[in-house]
Amino acid sequence: MKIVITGSLGNVAKPLAQQLIAEGHTITVVSSSDARKQDIESLGATPAIGSITDANFLTQTFEGADAVFVMTPPAISPDKIVENTTNAGKNYAEALKNANVKRAVMLSSVGAESPVENGPIAGLHNIEKIYNDVENTSFTFLRAGYFYNNFFNDIPLIQNAGIIGANYPASIEVPVVHPNDIAKAAAEELVKDGNTNNIRYIVSDVRTASDFAKVLGTSVNKPELPWVEFSDEDSLNGMLQAGLPEDMAHLYVEMGRGIRTGVVQKDFIDHGSPVTGNVKLEDFAKEFSSKF
Repeated sequence: MKIVITGSLGNVAKPLAQQLIAEGHTITVVSSSDARKQDIESLGATPAIGSITDANFLTQTFEGADAVFVMTPPAISPDKIVENTTNAGKNYAEALKNANVKRAVMLSSVGAESPVENGPIAGLHNIEKIYNDVENTSFTFLRAGYFYNNFFNDIPLIQNAGIIGANYPASIEVPVVHPNDIAKAAAEELVKDGNTNNIRYIVSDVRTASDFAKVLGTSVNKPELPWVEFSDEDSLNGMLQAGLPEDMAHLYVEMGRGIRTGVVQKDFIDHGSPVTGNVKLEDFAKEFSSKF
């Protein structure tokens, strides 16, 4: 099959490209960076260098493809993140329609069913609705858990303050996922035949926040590492002091609040809380300790 992968050589796109190439498919990888061209070619894929804000570029790239993996960057811009994420989805939808692509897999998120209290996931909620109106393309909405990789951002806090935390309590259960598990699920969905849209959850583990502290702390010789629940205000101020753009910081605080109230996890729970990924928290802890 001829398959186009967006997302450059990111945490999901790279292992996805590697798996599909190993299976014998013809792969094109979309990247905005010309510096990625050689790396993409070295994988055995064809690079398509351009911007996902350019619908004409996307249409040309998608021409002749049997399937496309569509994802938007988690930090697409420093401000107007939800609006710009939604607009990227509109560009993808236009290109898929114009190129007459029959199959697409969207990287979405747990929490995308809710229009409120989910922070940056609101953009994905909007895009799912846009894709549902695209005729002649069947979509899988791959709703992923909270990325394990996000815990790498907590390393300075652990090193400097001896704590880990967020604006939700230690007792809250959070669905988490490894990018490799997402890539495997995406690879399966891209080669499927289908005429209807479907939702697939990809979650590697479901653990309490206190487990995050215990397991990750133990991996870096800090078995007593405490999980601290921050107020929304303290969480916001901490992110701003760490240098996050204001819009992004407010959205992450909102997402944390949505986790605290259960809004973000609700759709996952309503669909039976399926855990199909292989990489458990203890497995990821080995990666975490190597980065610490």
